[in-house]
Amino acid sequence: MQPAPASPEAARLLLHQVLSPAFPVGGFAWSQGLEWAMDRGRVSRTSLPAWLADWLDHGAGWTDAVLAALALRPGADHAALDDLARASCMSAERLTETVQQGAAFAASLTAVTGQDHPPAALPVAFGRAFAPMPLPAPEIIAAFLQAQAAALISAAVRFLPLGPVEGQRMLASLHPAILRRAALAAGATKADLASASWGADIAAMRHETMTTRIFRS
Repeated sequence: MQPAPASPEAARLLLHQVLSPAFPVGGFAWSQGLEWAMDRGRVSRTSLPAWLADWLDHGAGWTDAVLAALALRPGADHAALDDLARASCMSAERLTETVQQGAAFAASLTAVTGQDHPPAALPVAFGRAFAPMPLPAPEIIAAFLQAQAAALISAAVRFLPLGPVEGQRMLASLHPAILRRAALAAGATKADLASASWGADIAAMRHETMTTRIFRS
């Protein structure tokens, strides 16, 4: 068994490691309904920033940030939070996405650290893993949000006529908003767990019916 990182520097390195695209979670295979929206012309290279902003403020970005924040707190009931995370999913694909990525995250972290990390929905598994780490909650949540936003932008780069450099500019432009939402989520309660991204939810549901698709959601 390896102890939790004893210093902020060591914890920060682990944070960057587990949020790297190289960490075997499988985030590259999911788009949270974005593929359907791009396929139908609802999202383009010009409208993608607005989609990402709404995802962050009103959609899965916000709900995952709150769930991660709740899981970071001392004495958190992670089993109950896992149930809550599953119940907050608006589509079958979204549920499968967070459950499968969370299970892969927990299994990979168990293999890397030698500590037992049971499976849970992704934001809960992530928050639980970093609860003992000597880092501020807003920093941990912001890093998580940036990784999730980067995965969505990567999906768009692979689908749209959108270059990787332009995608990175979009991600950089989100930094102020990510920091704001992370700070808000760090102090949120279960009562703040709300979503109003109906277009994205409908896109995720309709993605299930696509005959040809690249992504799993």
